[in-house]
Parts: sequence; structure tokens; C-alpha cells
Amino acid sequence: MAKVHEWDVHKLHPTQITVGLLEVKDRRRELDSLKKSEQRDFLAAHPIPAVLGLDGKLFITDHHHLARAAWDLGIDQAFFLTEADLSSHDADNFWRAMAAERWVHPYDEHGVLRPYHEIPRHLEGLRDDVYRSLACYVRRAGGFEKTPTAFAEFVWADFFRRRIPIGSNPADFQAALDKATRLARSPEARDLPGFRAA
Repeated sequence: MAKVHEWDVHKLHPTQITVGLLEVKDRRRELDSLKKSEQRDFLAAHPIPAVLGLDGKLFITDHHHLARAAWDLGIDQAFFLTEADLSSHDADNFWRAMAAERWVHPYDEHGVLRPYHEIPRHLEGLRDDVYRSLACYVRRAGGFEKTPTAFAEFVWADFFRRRIPIGSNPADFQAALDKATRLARSPEARDLPGFRAA
């Protein structure tokens, strides 16, 4: 049975290689606007799913953006919902079990599958994937529905990555967002998780 408990944020281990740092910035701003007691209440209301894994370490399986934002702000403790105890597994069987449950996403910022050892050991090692941020902003703009499908926004990120270039300044991102939001509602995207027809 899943159990909620507190854990040190700096001891968390990611299960993916990238996040969208623009989304992390939004979550950081949201947390930073709260008083310390309110931050604790917010984190308690949004427990981060995790698995007890290798050497008794806690591997988070979702909400990497929230966890990274908490780490960036120096928040010591957060709340976690332990989904499984795989601490008795060796490394190969641990990652095999994680993959079977769709609790790991070892793809880099170019959408390329990488070996498990390239997953950062700590939150600060997460790389930026601007297309992951783009997918988040498209969803917020109503381009597609939030869905429980594992790593759905990474699926959308890869869809946009192959179709929309993003330059290095904010105006380029906004232009990409406008185009991506339209593209998300087009028939070309109909097989993606959370698709909403125009």
C-alpha cells in the first residue's frame, strides 16, 4: 500500500534525464510566493510519487519539476508517496522493473534514448529540454488535455521537436508556442495522448 512520508529533497534521485527549466521556473516562483508554513502545506497536498530503490534511495517517478523547484529554493523536506519497494533488486533488475512500470524515462534533451547510467544522480543534474517546456505551455493554453498517460508531455515534446524550431530568445519561444498550440489541435496530432480536436 502506498504511504506518504517526508524525505530530504537533496537526497532524491530522478528517473529521467531532462525537465523543462521554464516550467521549473514557474513552479519555483509559485513556491517562493508562499510563506514557509504555506510551502509545507502545499508540498503535503502534492506528494511526489516515488519508489524505494537501489541502496535504499528514493527515486521519484513524477513531479520532477516540483522537486527541482523545491531543491532550487533550498527547501529541505518534501512529501512523497511511495509506490513500491524495489530496494532488494540489483541494478539490472531494478531498472528492468522500473521500465516495466513506466516509471523511468531515460531520454535526453534531443529525444534520444540513453543508457540508465546517464540519468542524473541528483536533481541539480537534470538537463533542460525546451520542448518539454513547450509541451507544458501548449497544454496550459488548451492545446491538449492533461492525461494520466505516463510521460505524455514528453510524447508531445518529441512531436513538436520534429516540427517546430525554437530560437534562443523569448520572442522565438512565443512564436513556437503559438504554432505548437495550433498544431496540437490539428489532425496530425490525433494519436497523441490528451488530443483535443479543433
